[in-house]
Amino acid sequence: MKAAIYSIFLVATITLLVVGCEEKDPVTSGINGHMVNHSDCKNFKSGDLKFDTADTLSCVNYAYDSLNQVLVMIHYNSAFNCCPGGIKCEVSTVFDTIFIREYEKEQGCDCNCLFDLDIELSNVDQYKYIVKFVEPYAEGQEVLVFEMDLTSSIDGEYCAVRKSYPWGE
Repeated sequence: MKAAIYSIFLVATITLLVVGCEEKDPVTSGINGHMVNHSDCKNFKSGDLKFDTADTLSCVNYAYDSLNQVLVMIHYNSAFNCCPGGIKCEVSTVFDTIFIREYEKEQGCDCNCLFDLDIELSNVDQYKYIVKFVEPYAEGQEVLVFEMDLTSSIDGEYCAVRKSYPWGE
């Protein structure tokens, strides 16, 4: 009988230790986000290039509203199919890293072009983060990964140089 009680106590103690040690990072645990808008295809529209940012750069501008804990990002020159059938992004977090995975619904045309994406993240605490964009057509290109320290600056910009199609058109 004592062995059974001791075994139950031991299992309960181990369970509490394991569950109690599960770490949830308070910095990123509540962050969520979505794309609120995107531009039209910036190149190939009537041969008229519409670049405010050089087409050899993929840039992110960000601004943080500490009162509302909202982070607004604009990703300039993100590449997708010319006929994407819809563009979306998913925001996820792991510890101090914010991942933004961009994707398209379909590849409806035999060409790619650049778009600007407006992305909004909510429940963002004023800390230091690593931001990693996962882009569908940037394989082999400079990655769009940067440190964002909201404790020292609430706005900023980071750019990656891109020279392969559809960048540098």
